Amino acid sequence: MQLSATSAASSSVGSRLSPFLSTDHHHVNSVAFKTPSSPLNWTYNNNIGGGGSLLICRSSLTPPNRPSSPSPAAANASESAKAQAAVVVDLNDADNDIVKQARRSADWKAARAHLENGIVYQGRVEGSNGGGLLIRFYSLVGFLPYPQLSPSHYCKEPDKTIQEIAKALAGSLIAVKVILAEEEKRKLIFSEKEAAWSKYSNSVKIGNVYDAKVGSVEDYGAFAHLQFPDGLYHLTGLVHVSEVSWDLVQDVRDILNEGDDVKVKVIGVDRNKSRITLSIKQLEEDPLLETLEKVIPQDGSDVNSDYVIEPLQGLETIVQELLLEDGIIDVKITRQGFEKRVVSQDLQLWLSNAPPNGNQFTLLARAGRQVQEIQLVTSLNQDGIKTALQRVLERVP
Repeated sequence: MQLSATSAASSSVGSRLSPFLSTDHHHVNSVAFKTPSSPLNWTYNNNIGGGGSLLICRSSLTPPNRPSSPSPAAANASESAKAQAAVVVDLNDADNDIVKQARRSADWKAARAHLENGIVYQGRVEGSNGGGLLIRFYSLVGFLPYPQLSPSHYCKEPDKTIQEIAKALAGSLIAVKVILAEEEKRKLIFSEKEAAWSKYSNSVKIGNVYDAKVGSVEDYGAFAHLQFPDGLYHLTGLVHVSEVSWDLVQDVRDILNEGDDVKVKVIGVDRNKSRITLSIKQLEEDPLLETLEKVIPQDGSDVNSDYVIEPLQGLETIVQELLLEDGIIDVKITRQGFEKRVVSQDLQLWLSNAPPNGNQFTLLARAGRQVQEIQLVTSLNQDGIKTALQRVLERVP
């Protein structure tokens, strides 16, 4: 009958051996052995010497082919057993396997520590497959999906496929972060984007303007890779469809294409979610802050003031409600015209940045291409007018 016990560490060897050290005193009184520096597999044979118990092992502490010297009692038992059986147990390979397993367990623990503490690791690219890169993490090999690569690689070589870029990275070191470490499922996932975020995001502030290269274009907007002073594109932000242009945008692809070079302005940074919100249109002068003279070309053909103006749909109700506000003396539509572009089909109303003439301010109303100028006589200042407009718009459906 053969029994075996495997120990993960030398400290547990003793407890595993305790059942085997109580032997028949007529045959074997004791077994002498050295505690190995690395875990061992111990083999027990109860058919030696007519019922005696004997443990034979060789560890990394014992030179190959040189068994450790047993006690005299053990030697006598061994001699008496030669006629019946001879047992030689070579555990070198088993030792190595256990050492490797112990190291892998320690490396999984290190991977979880990297994940929990957000540590950046310099990982060697071992190779690639159809979905991403294989990254060496000590004795483990993890996976970095292509979407988690820094945009600096494909922005630098836009003519190469992602597979060609991955092949060229083999053998190099790249900065990565662990984003998933599940030893039970043998899943170790890395991100180069997250490592880049840790290094470069602190320099990104709201209001900063960057040269950028357009990445993927979606229905809801376009992703843009930000160029940093070293000439590389380290971080990516989103230009929402509403921030692409002051014009009404039906399809982002009508305006932006992958690979386009653009200028973008940072209008939001979410450091908890590693997100940057960008705008292209805010680098242009906001037409909603313009006077009628700037919004509509003054060549005489697009501005009409010699006839009664029919208010834009919904505007007449707003005018009536404004007249009910304290401090509003008079409201009159004075001019209208047509723009060359459509900003929105919905009715928009804003306070012009034109300087007031005494107690007279200018409002602008827009729907589609049509714009109407409204003269507002009031005792309120600009903040008071804005507050009055807000109250009116809350009452009007």
